Amino acid sequence: MKLSIPRFTAALALTLPIWSQPSANQIVVWRDHGDIRSLNVLEGPGGKDRAPGSAFEFIKKSEDGTAPKFVVKDENGGHWKVKLGEEAKPETAAALLLWAAGYMADEDYYRSEIRVHGMKAISHGAAYISQDGLGHKVLGARLERIGEEKKAEKWSWHQATKNKEFNGLRVMMALLNNWDLKTENNSVHHRGDADLLYTVSDLGASFGRTGSSFTRSKGVVEDYAKSKFIHHMHGDHVDFVMHSRPFFLTAIFRPDYYIRRVRIQSIVKHIPLPDARWLGQQLGRLSPLQIADCFRAAGFSAQEVEGYSRVVRQRIEALNQL
Repeated sequence: MKLSIPRFTAALALTLPIWSQPSANQIVVWRDHGDIRSLNVLEGPGGKDRAPGSAFEFIKKSEDGTAPKFVVKDENGGHWKVKLGEEAKPETAAALLLWAAGYMADEDYYRSEIRVHGMKAISHGAAYISQDGLGHKVLGARLERIGEEKKAEKWSWHQATKNKEFNGLRVMMALLNNWDLKTENNSVHHRGDADLLYTVSDLGASFGRTGSSFTRSKGVVEDYAKSKFIHHMHGDHVDFVMHSRPFFLTAIFRPDYYIRRVRIQSIVKHIPLPDARWLGQQLGRLSPLQIADCFRAAGFSAQEVEGYSRVVRQRIEALNQL
């Protein structure tokens, strides 16, 4: 049976990736900050006025992901998702650098210590929580503001339209060495009835070494510094480095997982050269101090701040030399 042109067009539309379909809402991946040198990266997208308070009340546990997490409320009525462990610092720094580059990012703050009243035991959190006469002391906390925007949906790297801004986001993942590019780590924030903000909302697996479960790391400056950034150029495209392939026997015992991890490597491949250069130009507008502030705000030591900043600047320079 032949389809009429209108019916054929409608049938074809159902097969297109979600970002290719017309929407009543505007999909926002990136915004131009204008005078990027005026950004206060140390205070982040929320600024000083939206920063966490100093007194926190335990609300509930949060069981998503593997890192210890729970929700608190501060004395100003703000609600925060607290993450502890090895992801707290790199996630804060990665979110700040993404925001500074113009991408959608969570409002993340790092605190070396917070006090939480009414604290309850959480999975894997015992190493970071102690009790004294003043209540519960929590060490090394990333606080993510829980806003009014809904985050009910997820988006996939493999379904998105490959426009300039999105390709720049793919390059950012390679620049960060963020090896955990799963769909469940991507959120769609609904802001009112107008914008759909496409956000990479879990960036904890950044600033280490990409690889299999035996070799990868998070927030290890020595690993990050030794990692290769650009794989090779071919024609008018460039491939970046992202090692995610599991041990080969995984293909036999967990084939679905093996395929998902292999597909992650393709996210940073075949990037148009003009789009990679465009991102380099955007990042090149940041000052060395602003880049360093991403890591300073995340609680890294002075030596780590210098090490991470140097690698980021080198990678930006490499983009601008493509």
